[in-house]
Parts: sequence; structure tokens; C-alpha cells
Amino acid sequence: MEKLIRDIKRLQEDSVSKIITKRLKEFESFKARSNGEWFSELCFCILTANSKAKTAFEIQKQLGCEGFCSAGIEDIRSCIIRCKHRFHNNKTRFIMAARGHIDIKAKIMKIVNDDGIMAAREWLVKHIKGIGYKEASHFLRNVGYKEIAILDRHIINLMLESGVIDQKPKILNRKAYFEIEKKFKSIAEKIGMSLAELDLYMWYMKAGEVLK
Repeated sequence: MEKLIRDIKRLQEDSVSKIITKRLKEFESFKARSNGEWFSELCFCILTANSKAKTAFEIQKQLGCEGFCSAGIEDIRSCIIRCKHRFHNNKTRFIMAARGHIDIKAKIMKIVNDDGIMAAREWLVKHIKGIGYKEASHFLRNVGYKEIAILDRHIINLMLESGVIDQKPKILNRKAYFEIEKKFKSIAEKIGMSLAELDLYMWYMKAGEVLK
């Protein structure tokens, strides 16, 4: 873990830190953005499950808020196929089903205000098809909430390589997710940064870029 911490601290002195700071400010700005933009971000996170973030981002750019909110099923499916994204039938079905919670901004902000960020994540996992703990955390981080971990393959692989965890879980269920998240939090506490910021640094270390 100590080498990982040293490597992250070195990156804080690198030019990538400016990109990460800018991205975090973009996430924070979501509190003032429209419900349509929140729903678009939810759909983006649905698309990222077991698939590439780059192609999910391209679909988001092509469809936009309006497309995710109101485009026909064939238009959405065609866009996913055109962008060479995986699981086009399932992802289309999940996006269409998510429209039952198209008022996602109001729902999430109320849950966070009443019961906290962890309750909001549990609600997302329970009510949004195609969303697991990783995707729910990703969505909440992207709309401005900083204190949950996005445990995707890049992050887990880096934690394994750095000796933070002993092995990759065969199934990233609720118990496994929470156990690894606790260790991720310990890294953030040692460095003195939010989980959202740490995620961007660690993702950059494995992927060589900063997306969202």
C-alpha cells in the first residue's frame, strides 16, 4: 500500500492533477443541473456495466439528454450497435425501464437528505435494472457525491497489484464490495482525499486517461 500512496502523491504534483480537479468540479456542478442531465448520467452508468466507458460516453454524446429521455427503443438500440457497444438488447431494455424513474434527481436528492448517501446507493441497486453497486456508486459520484468507491476492474486490479487486497473476488456481491470499499477508504484517509478524487487518480494509473 505504501508504494501506491507514494505513486498517487507524485501524481498530485503532475499535470494530471489539474485535469482531475477540473473533472471533480464538473461533478460538483451537477447539483445545479437539470433532471434530464441526471437521467442521462444514469443511462451512461447503466451502459458502463461490463462494457467500455469510452463507447458508453460516445452513446451518451450521440443520444443526449433528449434521446435517453424520449427516443424510441429502436433508435436507442441502433445507437448502441453503431457505437460497437456490448449487450445492445439488454442495455436498451434497461434504459427504457429506467424511464420509470425519470425524475431521478428529485428522488436521489430526497433520499440523500433524509437517509444519507449509502441509502441512495441501496435504492439505486434495488430499483434500477442493470445497476449494481459499482454502477450506482459511479452515478452518485458523477452527480457530485464524493464519499463512495467505484470498484471497477481497473481499481480492483491496482489494489491487488499493490497488496491492498489479497485476491480478486469471484463475484463482487454486496459483502465483497463493502469489504474492498473499506480498504479503499483507508487509502483515501491516509492520503487525505475524497474517495471520488482517489478513484480518478487510481483509474488514471491503470487506464492512462481521465474519463468520468
